[in-house]
Amino acid sequence: MKSLRAIPSVDSLLNLPVMAALQEEYGHEWCLQAVRQVLDEVRSQAKSADNLPTEEEIVSRVRSLLISQSTPTLQPVINATGVVLHTNLGRAPLCQSALREVSRIGEAYSTLEYDLNKGQRSKRDVHAADLLIRLTGAEAALVVNNNAGAVMLALAALANRKKVAISRSQLVEIGGGFRIPEVMRLSGAKLVEIGTTNRTHIEDYETAIQEGASLVMLAHQSNFKIVGFTTSPSLTEITELAHKHDLPVLHDLGSGALIDPATFGLETELTVQDALLQGVDIVCFSGDKLLGGPQAGIIVGTAKLIDKIRRHAFYRALRADKLCLAALSATLLEYLKGSAVESIPVLGMLARKAPELKAQVEKWQNELAAGQVIQGESMIGGGSLPGQSLPTWLFAFKPKSAKQFSNRLRQLDIPIITRIEDDRVLLDPRTILPYQEAVLLSSLRAALSEEKNEKRP
Repeated sequence: MKSLRAIPSVDSLLNLPVMAALQEEYGHEWCLQAVRQVLDEVRSQAKSADNLPTEEEIVSRVRSLLISQSTPTLQPVINATGVVLHTNLGRAPLCQSALREVSRIGEAYSTLEYDLNKGQRSKRDVHAADLLIRLTGAEAALVVNNNAGAVMLALAALANRKKVAISRSQLVEIGGGFRIPEVMRLSGAKLVEIGTTNRTHIEDYETAIQEGASLVMLAHQSNFKIVGFTTSPSLTEITELAHKHDLPVLHDLGSGALIDPATFGLETELTVQDALLQGVDIVCFSGDKLLGGPQAGIIVGTAKLIDKIRRHAFYRALRADKLCLAALSATLLEYLKGSAVESIPVLGMLARKAPELKAQVEKWQNELAAGQVIQGESMIGGGSLPGQSLPTWLFAFKPKSAKQFSNRLRQLDIPIITRIEDDRVLLDPRTILPYQEAVLLSSLRAALSEEKNEKRP
């Protein structure tokens, strides 16, 4: 009978020829740690010397551990859910020009805070600012790491220890626990709730101003709607009242569309440009939602207020990095060139029509000789355009277990994320990127074949 002493030593394993390649790939120290971990597990799991793994099995476990530890947890997936701005799946895919720019700037040193003409230090906030000014008509612009940061920074700079009037209907909470009242508290602003949940009148704003409000704020109802017996003054009425009292108006637009969603058959939405035209002094919005760029918080508005925001200490903690600024600038250039709908993936997805989607799913059905083509709805997602959807066509099939089949697709080298409804697996072509279609069909063909073979007696 073998003794537990038969378990090989760390040194003996590391000196094996097969371990030389692993040490060359992963480094000696990493391999040393992996060997020690596997041997500790072998000792703790061994009930007797009779069930000890072989030397080859131990090496195999070391290799598997190294592969597991070195595999990035952040990886690309195929989004077949039809949710265009899927927060859990990274929201907006970047356009090709943004990807090229990230690579160009990321692989070398850059002029992030350097003026080539003067040969001295400059400020990073100049990058993307001119493009935003030209696109929106604002006097000035600033970019930070996300829109929550943009809102908090603007409030901290403009209303610290001051009263801010906002309608109760706009005291929203969006994903991740982002709550307007808490952001106000953290910024140092003092919340003044006006109106009721469903009805706010211009007189409510007037009263708040008379009682000492120093700023008027509006927030987009990113993920819900209030319908029925509702009233709210127009944006122009609010800005005219605030300006009559020499007060600024801050609008958190959330998704911040630069193109009216009505262009794509959705309900009209206040664009950044329209908000500024109607008198809003500061507009905050996201870069990775309807704009279709990288995660960013964008602040545009009057030069005087933007300068005050820029000088606040929070700005340094929230400012965007070079890769964000590179990707955002490239994305904004697509808008300026008039090519945004053709080149920015999110806008292209929104622009796709039902007949085109139906033809694509019918092609899948023919190639795979399986599934059904059914009508459905694509959701916008990402806290944008609440309650709105676009008509689509879905590839649907009913495996033995929809849950298990969907899990199988998630475990692929390039995971496929689907929907499950009525024990059917559904795939929406709207959110499949063109270069992913071949991989999708190949993976589905293999998975359906395995499913078919499993049903055989």
